[in-house]
Amino acid sequence: MKAILVIDDNTDIRENTAEILQLGGYKVFTAENGKKGVEIALREKPDLIVCDIMMPELDGYGVLHLLRKNADTQYIPFIFLTAKTERLDFRKGMEMGADDYITKPFEEIELLNAIEIRLKKAEILGNQYSPDAAGLNALMNDARLTGLVQEVAEKYETVPYDKKQTLYQEGKRPRFLYYLAKGKVKAFRSHEDGKEYITDLFNEGDFLGYTSIIDDKAYDDSAVVMENAEIIQVPKDDFLQMIHGDPGVAAKFIRLITKNVKEKEDRLLHLAYSSLRKRVANGLAEIYKKLNPSGEKKTIEISREEIAQYVGTATESLIRTLSDFKAEKLIEIREGKITLPDPSLLNNLRY
Repeated sequence: MKAILVIDDNTDIRENTAEILQLGGYKVFTAENGKKGVEIALREKPDLIVCDIMMPELDGYGVLHLLRKNADTQYIPFIFLTAKTERLDFRKGMEMGADDYITKPFEEIELLNAIEIRLKKAEILGNQYSPDAAGLNALMNDARLTGLVQEVAEKYETVPYDKKQTLYQEGKRPRFLYYLAKGKVKAFRSHEDGKEYITDLFNEGDFLGYTSIIDDKAYDDSAVVMENAEIIQVPKDDFLQMIHGDPGVAAKFIRLITKNVKEKEDRLLHLAYSSLRKRVANGLAEIYKKLNPSGEKKTIEISREEIAQYVGTATESLIRTLSDFKAEKLIEIREGKITLPDPSLLNNLRY
């Protein structure tokens, strides 16, 4: 049973509100002023708080301020319940972190609906998402359900892209968050000597371009489709609304992409310090995992040139190393395609 704390100095309103919520199936705590409300909130950790603004001892703004500073209560949904309808008061409460604002007098169904929506949102944000594309996709979908993003996925434009078609270019400003519904995409940077270095590979279910949107800067790499693809273009403003509209969403999104950043840092260290054999072995294992996350296929469907760009070596050096791996039965090459009988053998290569 969900627990709700009602803080209001008006006895009639406090008791009537508590009765409505109890009839709605909630466990209810009450407090007649802000100071006692904070004490109960810290002790009971309710699932949601309904709080008046103008109260003795400590007003609603003070209650919200204290609870948002405490790690145990900072994410508890908070609804202001007040007769004050001036826009200035509304803005002040929302800017401080309130989740909703209901004015007196109110209809019972209005209060119950607001509470149900906020509890559902808190439940979704409390979900644990895996630190990968699937987790990010789940977070985006759940955020849409909470109303943090206005449009639903079906309303976003799905654009077909042909092989070798450019998705975005280095130096250009972002307009969309891209979701790869079908196909494969590579991101790369171009060096002054004309050579390309692959910065990342994307498969079905991956999101692209979020770093530039968050940092509000131009792309620092380019993205090109590797095979015919279908890509959903999420408007930049919708994505920003999702991560800026709620601290909980932003925090979860940051945790999700942290793993991606760590993977890139690890790969750069391998490129800098590992032997060519180790770099190629790690690169093959990483490419296999990125482009075949389910593990159903054993074949790497990517050109030798692109593998070389990913591991940071010349194509000729890569081919010689692949030949050695084939002789050592670490990989198989049939009709030009590379097959990994056991990818763990490449991960465990010592030199």
